[in-house]
Amino acid sequence: MSGTDPVCTETAPSAAHGGPVSVALARVARMHRIAAGRRLRELGLYPGQEMMMMRLWDCGPVRQSELIQSLGLDASTVTKMLQRMEHCGLVLRRPDPADRRAVLVEATDEGRSLRAGVEGVWSDLEQASLSGLAPDDRAELQRLLGLVADNLREEAGEAGECPAPPRGC
Repeated sequence: MSGTDPVCTETAPSAAHGGPVSVALARVARMHRIAAGRRLRELGLYPGQEMMMMRLWDCGPVRQSELIQSLGLDASTVTKMLQRMEHCGLVLRRPDPADRRAVLVEATDEGRSLRAGVEGVWSDLEQASLSGLAPDDRAELQRLLGLVADNLREEAGEAGECPAPPRGC
């Protein structure tokens, strides 16, 4: 495919002309994920894994079911992610002593050692994303995006809820 193919253009598809802000949000979300992925790759992480690690760093050992709920992701997605991360030595899964049917997930020493790198990735990504915006514009953008998220929460249903942190967190 060349850069002149319709799929590769920066203009909105004709069917999306009624939603220019939605197209912009989708484009920004995609570019943000790609940029985050490139930075996270240097730490040996895939996009989304840093969010899991952030929960584990903040909460300590947590039941896998609560981690799934707090991340707002599909159980099979989280399970695959945890398998990959466990294989890489970033997390440890073990039976919960309080309920042997439940599984506790916790960051390993190797997983905890990634925290400073992930913080740097998010800080760098914030600076790159907001380059050229004055502090007042940054605050206004954050406020406006919060309003958009609130507007979409009902539309998104349960999947749009801000997941509660796991218990004890």
